Amino acid sequence: MRTIDHTTTDSEATVRGRAARAGVPTIPLPRASAQETVRTAAPARAASAVPASASTGVADLLRGPVRPARVLMSAPAAVYLQVSTDRGSDVVGVLTSDAARLPLGCVLFRPSNGRPLVNLPAGAPAEVGGGRIVVGDLVVRAAAWWDPRPRLPSLRPALLPEGVRQLRTTLYGEGVPHSAFTLPGLPAGPGGPLAALRGAVRRADLDAALRTAARLVGLGPGLTPAGDDVMAGCMAGLVLLGHPSAERFAAGVYALAAGRTTELSRALLRHAAAGRVSGEYAAVLHGLVGERPLGPAIAGLLATGSTSGRAMALGLCTAIDLVDRTTRVR
Repeated sequence: MRTIDHTTTDSEATVRGRAARAGVPTIPLPRASAQETVRTAAPARAASAVPASASTGVADLLRGPVRPARVLMSAPAAVYLQVSTDRGSDVVGVLTSDAARLPLGCVLFRPSNGRPLVNLPAGAPAEVGGGRIVVGDLVVRAAAWWDPRPRLPSLRPALLPEGVRQLRTTLYGEGVPHSAFTLPGLPAGPGGPLAALRGAVRRADLDAALRTAARLVGLGPGLTPAGDDVMAGCMAGLVLLGHPSAERFAAGVYALAAGRTTELSRALLRHAAAGRVSGEYAAVLHGLVGERPLGPAIAGLLATGSTSGRAMALGLCTAIDLVDRTTRVR
């Protein structure tokens, strides 16, 4: 096992202090990565590089060789890049501190200011690797790291029953049947995919739930369609809650994504299959096992995006029900 040198420079300690004040949890920056950054950086860029806290989910991309990339989208709170790799392509994001903390992101230590992070159109060239992201005039270096896979108390953690009730009530509404739940962009009614997913859960039929993924993946508008978010929330929940068939389910959902959805959404499904989730989703899981206040965590997840947070919460509730019903001792 390689020993990691946890010594830091004064500048690295300062960066982690800024990360803590911004609410971004970090882990020590490996010394090898810092050295690689110095070796591969152009001197002119080194002086102007902006520090960020990077997800370990994109560590291979950032620490690896410099690769060509292109802009998928630039907004005030994020710029997403599609990166060419030996396996095809992947996605990495530069996010402001007030954006959803996605598992493929490098989080800056400042909020958005109402203007796009870079003034470049979709398709514009960029570079990722050598410890940096270079897109237009923006140069971002990985100065600290955070782990997007929640560290829960055990491989199959027990959830607080009152916490699960609170999540369901907040998501569905007080006294409202689950069958009435809808998401914008997804067909409603008894013949819709959400109804089919609920039916599979009621029957404790994991294979039927997987078949529902064929109707949900790629369904809905936007860079992350709501159908994808539901399945991402479900597959990540099954993985993190220790369902014995989680790996098979996640692999089946991810296999459906090729050619059916956006590059960003497909990348997030890949991370979900490994149990890597947004900081907002992780906060809810920590609340469900009693490690932090649950109410604010649920509110934070539901406020994510126009539909993404609610769709991810629905996926998590689905995973909780599937774990309960399909692993219950009979």
